[in-house]
Amino acid sequence: MPFIIVNESFEKVASYGLLPNMIFYLMNGYHVEAANGASMLSIWSSISNFLAIVGAFLADSYMGRFWVILLGSFSSLLGTTTLWSTAMIPQLKPAPCNQLVSSNCSSATPAQFAILLSSFALISIGAGCVRPCSIAFGADQLDNKDNPKNKRVLETFFNWYYASTSVSGMLAFTIIVYIQDHLGWKIGFGVPAILMVLSTLMFLFGSHLYIKVQPDKSLFTSFIQVIVASLRKISLYPSSNTVNYYHAKDSNYVTPTDNLRFLNKACMIENPEEDLNPDGTASNPWKLCSIGQVESLKALLRITPMCSTGIIILLSLNQQTFATLQAKTMDRHISPSFQIPAGSFTVFTIITVTLWIAIYDRAVVPILVKFTGHPRGLSPKMRMGIGLLLSAVSMASAAVVENKRRKFAIDQGLVDEPQKVMDMSAMWLIPQFSLIGLAEAFNAIGQIEFYYSQLPKSMSSMAMAIFTLGMAVANLLGGLLVKIVDRVTRKHGKESWLSSNLNKGHLDYFYWLLMAMCLVNFGYFLVCCWAYGPSVDVAEMPTDKMPERNEDTSGIREPPTV
Repeated sequence: MPFIIVNESFEKVASYGLLPNMIFYLMNGYHVEAANGASMLSIWSSISNFLAIVGAFLADSYMGRFWVILLGSFSSLLGTTTLWSTAMIPQLKPAPCNQLVSSNCSSATPAQFAILLSSFALISIGAGCVRPCSIAFGADQLDNKDNPKNKRVLETFFNWYYASTSVSGMLAFTIIVYIQDHLGWKIGFGVPAILMVLSTLMFLFGSHLYIKVQPDKSLFTSFIQVIVASLRKISLYPSSNTVNYYHAKDSNYVTPTDNLRFLNKACMIENPEEDLNPDGTASNPWKLCSIGQVESLKALLRITPMCSTGIIILLSLNQQTFATLQAKTMDRHISPSFQIPAGSFTVFTIITVTLWIAIYDRAVVPILVKFTGHPRGLSPKMRMGIGLLLSAVSMASAAVVENKRRKFAIDQGLVDEPQKVMDMSAMWLIPQFSLIGLAEAFNAIGQIEFYYSQLPKSMSSMAMAIFTLGMAVANLLGGLLVKIVDRVTRKHGKESWLSSNLNKGHLDYFYWLLMAMCLVNFGYFLVCCWAYGPSVDVAEMPTDKMPERNEDTSGIREPPTV
């Protein structure tokens, strides 16, 4: 287990540690505008999160988790080493120039940008392979159905895993960022590269000890089979006769549900002699699917609108790149001899998430249970809604603080000197970081619990994959939003809201725009809740047919503690 956890932890420290200050590296090293740099980083994060779905698919269907993690480790190592080389070799970047002072800074050549972007791509591939597979690979080592304490052993591993994830994030946003701020990019990028060397070596050292589960049929393949089988029987009308439906021997389903009835055609048996083998299995899985496969796809399609409600809050969370630029212009000292690095303010989000989870789980839930009767205090949907409202409050707080910061800069005559630190404490930024952390603690964990309770047990692993996909879409839309706002607001020779010189721009207007989007999204969330209807835990229902949903929550299964 130490080999697996250390591999994952070092990969996270290495990759997370590159993000907070990367906007400064792009602006100072490659002369990229602030808006373009923020858009690039959003797209980079989006690709990394999207590739997690690809990594999970490869591990489940073709290569197995061991080889996918090993591939990811080598890819991350190569990516961090390539990025380090851009700091070590002057020819890989344009000539030094301060673009905030001079307007004649030379841009990076296509070849220089190609090397930088290739390092981003390799790191994304590495993250997409390691992160979705590591926790499942660790569980493979411990999962022993014959052990009466098996469930407790797995819970202990999950707790250690999530604890290592939190510690990794804290180290990345503090120590790595501090090194980059005080020792420069050469050492600041060198340390993550060295960590990836250690990560890869540690994983290889334990290779002879691992249990390597062979890849099996993927859920993604199963979903495609249901769609194809339904289309092949498009002229058939779904029957209510249970004899006409195919259900696997190890499934408790007898008849499919009535919602999304078109998909029921996939499990209809047209000709038993042709469609079934002598042992009762389907002769062609691309023509005949089991009821369980159909119901799994239905469950996924039903929760899709609810998934989309979490995109805007994640988009707001990803705009903290601009908050890092704000912090750079403010007084960050907490003592005469020590100041918080601008890129480390994200740690307040992590601290808030961690503290609130502990407080909510141990102190708040027992009190709420007495009033709500819900085993988790508040239902997942209620927590999701609270998180969405808190994200709007966070953006309003950010807008107010930025308005004050900009006014301070103008009053102190720093409009044309954006690199000078003004006489305003950066601690004013803590509320917006803490509020967005609290919003994430409510919404993100509420989302995961909702998916976990509403999907069949065979799809429990999809909960995190769906959330990761939402993060990818949010990153992509965040980058697109930044580009649109920058292009629209700079028309007719005006200064962009997202100008590299924050003292001339209007970042506060951008935050107000995000707040409005959060409020509209909350309205959309209420509509989705109404359309979805009351929900009960269906993940473990061993029934022959899914019942109609009602508000009885007595059977709700408590999800694993995150």
